[in-house]
Amino acid sequence: MAGLLCWPPERLDFYLSRIFYRPSAGFFLRHDFWLERVLHDGVRQVAALGAVGLLLCLAGSFLHPGARAWRRPLLYLALAITLSAASMPFLKSATKVYCPQQLEEFAGVQPYVPLLAPVAAPHDTGRCWPGGHAATAFSLFAFYFVLRDRRPRQARWVLYAVLAGGTVLSTAQVMRGEHFFSHNLWTLLIDWTICLLLYRLLLYRPQASGRRRVNPASAGAGREVNVALGAAPGVVQCQPSRRLRKA
Repeated sequence: MAGLLCWPPERLDFYLSRIFYRPSAGFFLRHDFWLERVLHDGVRQVAALGAVGLLLCLAGSFLHPGARAWRRPLLYLALAITLSAASMPFLKSATKVYCPQQLEEFAGVQPYVPLLAPVAAPHDTGRCWPGGHAATAFSLFAFYFVLRDRRPRQARWVLYAVLAGGTVLSTAQVMRGEHFFSHNLWTLLIDWTICLLLYRLLLYRPQASGRRRVNPASAGAGREVNVALGAAPGVVQCQPSRRLRKA
């Protein structure tokens, strides 16, 4: 984040956006059916349905005793996804950054103002930083953190899927002239940070202190070496075998 603040990729932003801009037609893919109706409007509708389903599952975890074990992960998902998405409008209002299609460089009427630069009226009505639509995908980093300690392999695939989905949605918005590339990169970093902090607060459990480190190869005969569930690498528990307990 510090790197983006100190060295904003403005030249890269404008270079990528100009690929999809024509002086005679503006951003010619702005109202493309697949980009606007499917990847924007359609994805938002699916996300709304998913949010309702998540809230129903969370409510069910309080009502059904068998789902109690999922209460904390579901609460984490609800908070992480909600905060990741809800932070976008707040940041848009605070930073007052304009979309590419609103700028003078792309036949708009607003001057380009770098992020965090002072903005005076009447040029203080921008609402384009960070990329809100990309948060629809990047907020799902929360699922990676839910699976991270339970099923690491599946968690990695979820992470790859979220990055791929976020890249697709981000690219679609760049092609439509709605965001610069860096707007969506900021969304990725912000959502990752929110999900990580809430993971540390709600899901992460440091290993219990006092467990003895034992080399399994040196465990004597008649002793079973059982790796504690969720223990840190190298931390094992030794329990006497049934044969010795009977003796």
